[in-house]
Amino acid sequence: MTSRNTIRWLAALGAGALAALLFRATMLTLCKLEGAAFEPFLLQGDRVVVNRWSYGLRTGADGGLFGYGRWLRQPVRRGDIIAIDSPVDSLPGIFLCRCRHLPGDTLRLNGELFTVPGIRPTCSREDYYGVESLSSRSPVSRFIGIVAERHIIGRAVCVLYSHDDTQPPFSGFRQDRFFATIVTEP
Repeated sequence: MTSRNTIRWLAALGAGALAALLFRATMLTLCKLEGAAFEPFLLQGDRVVVNRWSYGLRTGADGGLFGYGRWLRQPVRRGDIIAIDSPVDSLPGIFLCRCRHLPGDTLRLNGELFTVPGIRPTCSREDYYGVESLSSRSPVSRFIGIVAERHIIGRAVCVLYSHDDTQPPFSGFRQDRFFATIVTEP
């Protein structure tokens, strides 16, 4: 292989890696489900595809050069399985949750009535959603909390594949889970 061919090969490899990173950052993300909180339709070890455009593409960040925003914003629907950035610094990572309450809904927390804040119903600066955690990493397996829209990455659309992590790496694949659709309930 000549040096010219080596340079072309490295350039193609670099361009492919950059394209893959851009695709992951702007289109789809893969999340691994930990815990069994939502069996039987989501299993521990499922690798779930999250569509980053389902509620509009997140841009900017708090305290960054550009403030938080969404391109082509769409509302979150009750029952959607969503991926969120952890709003708690002590528990970093991405969590899968089910949206249970929309902005303006009234719910009971610790024996008191609470209205989920939102731009329209309560004149909040942004919309918030009541979510039920799907992760065993949360302190309670079915924790219901309030999450700001800026923490929502996107909607879970399908199971790409599933692997029983107690099995060796090249066995333990659940054949019936490849490209399984995710059923949402209201």
